[in-house]
Amino acid sequence: MTSEKLDVKLIALDLDDTLLNDERQISDGNVAALRECAQKGIYIVLCSGRAENAILPFVRRLEIAGMEAGKFIIAINGCSIFDMHKRQQIFCRKVESEILLRTNQIAEERGLRSEVYTPDTIYYREETKWTRLDVEMCGLKGEVVNDYEDFLKQGFTKMLVPGDPAELQELQKALKAEFGERAVIFTSKPYFLEILPPNCGKGEAVEWLSKQLGFGLERCMGFGDSMNDESLIRMAGYGVALCNGLDEIKKIADFVTDFDNNHDGVGDFLRKHVL
Repeated sequence: MTSEKLDVKLIALDLDDTLLNDERQISDGNVAALRECAQKGIYIVLCSGRAENAILPFVRRLEIAGMEAGKFIIAINGCSIFDMHKRQQIFCRKVESEILLRTNQIAEERGLRSEVYTPDTIYYREETKWTRLDVEMCGLKGEVVNDYEDFLKQGFTKMLVPGDPAELQELQKALKAEFGERAVIFTSKPYFLEILPPNCGKGEAVEWLSKQLGFGLERCMGFGDSMNDESLIRMAGYGVALCNGLDEIKKIADFVTDFDNNHDGVGDFLRKHVL
């Protein structure tokens, strides 16, 4: 690592196991460092697999939403960008309804259940211990849909299949073989398998946003730890993996933090290399 300060205009941050500690809180040290960056005019963009309403409590914790530098959030692993000042979605990508229906069919043949999202609600055919886990983690409403297949035809930004990790590994193989390049498929946590539109991810969303703001990816910094952060870490000018992250992510990162998500890994890195 260089001791020189890095030229950064936008910092995109994954939440779980990156900015958040194991209690799913943002530490005082991380808050202070990010506020200082925002005050310097660096865009701070929370960039999560969560839906928009599930990200907002963390924006409030940072107290930057009123600043120009704190106006954007990236939701659903890059499928949605929301401008909080305009109170509107400015970027959206959806999975083909045919892929949603076929994924649900294959999942149900294996005894699994799928879910889809709007900014404030998770929808599914029936509640299970796995759907409850997602609802509790996200802090969103959960809702049973009676005619679920018909509901899926409208298209959604992502589908998630929660379940036993071993079963999801087999399902992931089957779905990748079935859809090829027509969908992006990965596990964000061992018990969450995600299905996204093609050519869509956190890195692609940051690329689109940075262009809108008048600069390129070379001035963007991305923090992450897991496979849903892969495009962000790979594409950002400064890809930073948390030291508690997956080995695959650390291998492609430009930097690895000295401290983990429970010890202000993000804030420590920013103080050393940006502030």
